[in-house]
This record gives sequence, C-alpha cells and structure tokens, in this order.
Amino acid sequence: MAEFEYDLFVIGAGSGGVRASRIAASHGARVAVAEEHRVGGTCVIRGCVPKKLLVYGSHFAEDLHDAQRFGWNMARATFDWNILRDNVAAEVNRLEGLYGQTLGNNKVEVFRERAVVTGPNSVRLASGREISAAYILIATGAWPSVPEIAGAGHGITSNEVFSLPELPKRAVIAGGGYIANEFAGIFNELGVKVSLVTHGDRILRSYDDEIVDRLVDISGHKGIDIRFNCSFKSITKQDDGSLVIETNQGETIETDLLLWAIGRTPHSKGLGLEDVGVALGKDGSVQVGDDNRTNVPSIYAVGDVTNRVQLTPIAIREGHAFADSVFGNNPRTVNYDCIPTAVFSNPPIASVGMTEAEARAAHPDVKIYKSDFRAMKNVLADRNERALYKMVVAGANERVVGLHLIGPDSGEILQAAAIAVKAGLTKQDFDDTVALHPSMSEELVLMK
Repeated sequence: MAEFEYDLFVIGAGSGGVRASRIAASHGARVAVAEEHRVGGTCVIRGCVPKKLLVYGSHFAEDLHDAQRFGWNMARATFDWNILRDNVAAEVNRLEGLYGQTLGNNKVEVFRERAVVTGPNSVRLASGREISAAYILIATGAWPSVPEIAGAGHGITSNEVFSLPELPKRAVIAGGGYIANEFAGIFNELGVKVSLVTHGDRILRSYDDEIVDRLVDISGHKGIDIRFNCSFKSITKQDDGSLVIETNQGETIETDLLLWAIGRTPHSKGLGLEDVGVALGKDGSVQVGDDNRTNVPSIYAVGDVTNRVQLTPIAIREGHAFADSVFGNNPRTVNYDCIPTAVFSNPPIASVGMTEAEARAAHPDVKIYKSDFRAMKNVLADRNERALYKMVVAGANERVVGLHLIGPDSGEILQAAAIAVKAGLTKQDFDDTVALHPSMSEELVLMK
C-alpha cells in the first residue's frame, strides 16, 4: 500500500467512521477522515445524544408535578427553554471535542471539508486536493427526509430542532417513528400543544402491537393529538409566521412549527459513487455484503448510509468489524439478531427479539406472559399510568424469543434482559431468578 498516500480514507466522521478510523489506525494503518459538517455525526451532534438530554429536561415537568404528592412545594418552579437549549449545545460541543481528540490521539488526520470519490482509490476534497488511498470507507450516515409537496420547506427537520430560538405554542409533527414520538413527548411536556400526524394506520410499525397501543392511549391522555391516515397536500406560511397545513383529507391544521420526522434517507448523493461504479439501492443506500464491501473491491461502507439497521451501536460495530477485517487480520462480521432498541417517548418503549405477531408467524407453539402494573412512584403520585411488560416464548421449553416493555426507565431495564434473550434462556430461567424488590425490573421474573 506504499504507493498510496493513505491506507484508509474515511468519508464521514460519525459513530461508524470514527470507530473504523481509530481501530484501523491502532492496527498500524495510515488513516485520514473527511467530515463536511461536525465530527461526531448524527448521534452526537443532532441525534440521540442531544435528544436524550431534551427528554431528561422535559421529564422534569412531570417530576415536579408529582413531587407535590411527595411533600415538595413547587409553587415557584419555572422553565426557560434558552437555558436547556444552550446547555445541551454546550454538551454537544464538549463531546465533539472529545471525538476530535480521539482521532488526534490515534494519529488520524482530519480534513474538515467535503470529500467525493473520484476513483477506486482516489478522493477529491472541496479545496481541490486529490488524495489516493488503498481503501475508501463511506460512512456518511443518513439525512432527514422531506416530502416533495408545496411549501414543505416551511417545516424543519431534526437537524434544526435543537436550535429553536423559542418554543412554539403549537407544533405539528409529521411521522410515526422514533423521532416523531420522541419529540411529541418532549414538546408536550414543555407545554407545547402537539399534533402527531401520520399517513398510516399505526405508529412504530416495528414494535409489538400491544405495546404501541398502550403508548397511543397514554399519549392521548397526556394531551397529544394523534391523527392517523392523514397526509399533507400543501403548507402555507401566513403573515404572522404561523403555518396552515392543508391535508389530502380536506382538513386544515394551523400551527407555529412543523417538524418533518418521516424517515431518514442514506446520505450518498453527490459523493461520486455512481460515477466509479458503486452499486446503490433505489433509496440511495450503498449496497454492501456481510463484509461491508461494495461491488468495487477497494470501497467499503458502514452505518446508516447502507440502510441495513439505522442505529448508532450497529454503525460502531460495523466500523470496528471492517477495520479488524481489513487491517487487523481478523475477518469478522456483525450479527444482527436480537438487537435491543428503545423509543424514548413518554413513557419509553424498549424491545428485543420477536414481536408476538412475528413469533406466531415463525413458530407453531407460542405463549405470551405479561405484567400490567402501576409503578410504585405513579401510585403515590396519583398518576393513573400503567406499565406493560410482555414476554414472548416459543417451543416446549418456552425459550424467550422476545421481550417488550413500556413504562418508566424501560430502556435502562431492558439492556440486561436483552442478554438473556440473546443467550436463548427460557421462561423457567427467568422464574428461577430471585426478584429484586421493590423495583419495576422485578416484573421481568414475575410474569404470569
């Protein structure tokens, strides 16, 4: 590889690109990475990290209300959006610095500009410099989708939502997935009148029906207006800055903010990939094999740009596996079975393995165990909000093939339980585990 300037050139310094760069460098490779936005990618800069901080911030609204039942006087409690927004931005800046420091400590050269592929072993920077590399890794992630309808540009996406100059009084969120439901919960708790609008007949399609139905019910009681089977025809901006949304169903919706959360498109446009023969899917996804290699042998791709599983931990694992395989003499692939996921809605959902519907389609003998309860905190707070834990088992030995939770701290509780599902443990193994009392997690070993 001596004839090339670098052994590896990475386009995109998000979670997958940074991990691949660091690990490849640790194996002795000469590595460079180009990033046209900010080091850290979607998750750190404009995704799961700042969003989770907003979730924490918004939940104080309920906590402060409930605190009165626990003897606290909350009469003077107030909220300032500017403080939360700016503190979240400061934390994002801190994390970006750490990511840059990690690359620097591993002697990875960072070009803070756009790069495009010009050949199987060459890239061109926005500054005009041509660079050669033995291998090229595409790790540019995905970008929020915006529909092609009149006035769509009056809305914003998750890229801009973290820097709002002020909170709107009304917000319409278009979509039914992770981002839509999470921001519906955040805005609602911060006092915004929220309408969640989806063109389908349900939200969170990959999650268990019963768990999703519970979220819809609780969201409604919290004041979120969920509208199903509703699509947009046009958006018009009025003189006072507010928006008028005309639907294909003949309705009009007035709002101060429209947030597009209808999915994310692989961010491959304009990278020159088609010009060098890299195969792309209809959605722009970079087509790769299990080894993350494209049809051009020297070009690889990891993370959301491949549109296999759009999750940060998966991008990290793919980047690590790529670096170990190509530069560490340790060929390996990523196992996509039993990936735990969470939606940080209010309340949050967490899931691993098969839903009930998936299990019944795959196994002839499926049994369901449940625990439907009110968390102790909610009881004393006089909050009539019930959690639901659901276990899906299959076979004569009742192997646990799925766990689905909705309730406080579900994401925190599921991680350890996901190990048990991944390991193929049975319902009896859960039953044989002594309950940790009093806790919500004990319901995992008490289901009937």
